[in-house]
Amino acid sequence: MRSISNRRYTKVHEQVLLSHTFSLLMGWLLTVALPSLAYWGLDDFAKPDQGRFWGMVTSSVALALAHFTVHRLMSSYPGGRSIGMVIPNVVIIYLLSAIVPLSLHIGVSRYILVISGLAALLWFQLQYMVTERFRRPKLAIVPSGQALDLLGLPDIDGRELEAPDLKDKRYDGVVADFESLSQEWERFLARCALDCIPVYNARTVYESVTGRVRINRMSENDLGSLLPSPVYSRFKALLDSVLILLTAPISLPLVLFTALCIKLESPGPALYVQERMGLGNKPFKMYKLRSMRHEPGSCALFASEDDDRVTRVGRIIRKYRIDELPQFLNILKGEMSLIGPRPEQPDFVEDFDRSLPFYIYRHVVKPGITGWAQVRQGYAADVDSTREKIEHDFYYIKHCSLFLDGFIMLLTVKTMFTGFGAR
Repeated sequence: MRSISNRRYTKVHEQVLLSHTFSLLMGWLLTVALPSLAYWGLDDFAKPDQGRFWGMVTSSVALALAHFTVHRLMSSYPGGRSIGMVIPNVVIIYLLSAIVPLSLHIGVSRYILVISGLAALLWFQLQYMVTERFRRPKLAIVPSGQALDLLGLPDIDGRELEAPDLKDKRYDGVVADFESLSQEWERFLARCALDCIPVYNARTVYESVTGRVRINRMSENDLGSLLPSPVYSRFKALLDSVLILLTAPISLPLVLFTALCIKLESPGPALYVQERMGLGNKPFKMYKLRSMRHEPGSCALFASEDDDRVTRVGRIIRKYRIDELPQFLNILKGEMSLIGPRPEQPDFVEDFDRSLPFYIYRHVVKPGITGWAQVRQGYAADVDSTREKIEHDFYYIKHCSLFLDGFIMLLTVKTMFTGFGAR
């Protein structure tokens, strides 16, 4: 049995490696080799000059990086399996790859960079249409505990097992809640593992499909897995400050112009300061451009999506997140980050802390201008939607990384153009 299992395990990995190799080879032929042959001919392609050589090298590296990031995007995060995310990812990779040799004054063929980039967009779109768009993992669900929560989710094909037997049917994996299994089901999962059939924890699969960590299924012991990396937190703070300083020549004039428009439209200060709860559940003063009528002494209220207090200028700057730009100062002061859970007002925090378990744990990281909950869920105005928002926040805290932050930035750009979740 062990030798058969090892052969199956090796075969699966060989198939995965073969798939990636074939994809990269076909991509290189279609996006680098074919355009070069069509424009230069066989002789120049076989013996390229320096510019053509480095153009082909740069395009090849960009293709490999794009292949890796697209595959990671498709397989790691909810919402990643979308052509709307693949296209900007490929564009950014090719632009960054082209900037490196140009900044080092290395002569490269601009023709091959541009044509290869356009061909890569078509290639990755074709791959998406053929392999990803209609692909839904077929999972066998062990009928107990949290595994039952997976039934009916739109992104997977979950089949509930009636007995500990796959009945010779092919599945992409078996999902179970390991804390609620009988000995019979435990032996069944052991046999599946020996046969190299992937066995997944129901909680992990639920998080990967929905982008949420269930707070009503947590215990105090689970909080240890939600601790963010201190090394990445420090790196992220440094990166935030660098990005803000680099974009200051654009952001500062935009803030001044917007403040002038606000003053011309309605009385009151263009900039207002509001107390919010931040890292460690400690209050701080958050800066924001005013998007509503100035009403001194008004109490804390949720801003609805069609709130009549929002001014004409306010609707524009809220849709495109321009009203959040003064929070760059909060980031430089170390109170906020570009990406993280949105900070709430103290009154709301106090109310939610009484009604939602583990609510204040979202303050274990710095609050952000944009975040996973904003790009995945959007507007939240009551306890139920706030519960879902917190589950998204916990997912971010648990999985925060440079790659996830980059994905959130892509989604943020998308929401700025669609207005999704603007408030």
